[in-house]
Amino acid sequence: MKDTNERKLLSEEREQLILQALGDGARTIGELSQELGVSEATVRRDLQSLEKQGKARRIHGGAIRVQFPRTEPIFTEKATLHAREKQLIARRALDCIDDNDTIYLDGGSTILALARMLTSKQGLTIVTNSIMAAAELMESEHRLILLGGEFRALSRTLVGPLTAKIVSSLYIDKAFMGTIGFTVEDGISTTDANEAYTKELIMRRAKRVFVLMDSSKFGAPSLVVSGSLNDIDAIITDDAISSQAIKQLKKKKIDVIFPEMPSGKRANRET
Repeated sequence: MKDTNERKLLSEEREQLILQALGDGARTIGELSQELGVSEATVRRDLQSLEKQGKARRIHGGAIRVQFPRTEPIFTEKATLHAREKQLIARRALDCIDDNDTIYLDGGSTILALARMLTSKQGLTIVTNSIMAAAELMESEHRLILLGGEFRALSRTLVGPLTAKIVSSLYIDKAFMGTIGFTVEDGISTTDANEAYTKELIMRRAKRVFVLMDSSKFGAPSLVVSGSLNDIDAIITDDAISSQAIKQLKKKKIDVIFPEMPSGKRANRET
């Protein structure tokens, strides 16, 4: 069985899964071997590679992840990273929206992908701080409310204390949030304090909060934490997330939702 899995998983894929597992804390060689379904020798080779890249550090009998603030690429670069996963995640998020909902669309390329799909819904009230999402939706039949605030060029969003007055006057059914980084200890994080401030305001005004992110962001914190895990109801992500992370999130009463795969089947990752 282990030989079969080793052939199926490329080294880059195994390394990504190992980093996700290490994001939850130190792990032994045996634990990583069992979780990935590969030999301990393969795990050691992958850890050696990760250590050379500066992403992990080997310790006696196991390894830990090297933590550093996750940086933020420019917006046009974001859309090209994990593009397939983002489309699948956005389509799964669309299933969570009902006609006539009041929803919030955060900044980010996965949220923008969701915005482009909203023509299939009717009677939405859409609140957003994303200039990109607003541009996509301005000719739709939905009601559109754009938050005021300071323009942040890197994410193309409106953020900061000026957003507070509008946000505090709104009731939002469902908020769809993006993020730069995420840990199971602190939740979402970003590179900018003003952006973190506005995200936190929104999460506390929404009845349900969905975080949309590909699995590469798990275990990789950014500079500023926004809100807490208690603000999050569900995470929509791809099925490369580690089983350990799923268990920890479920213990914290956070739903983990997987997208429909190209085969027409949804990922089954029950733990």
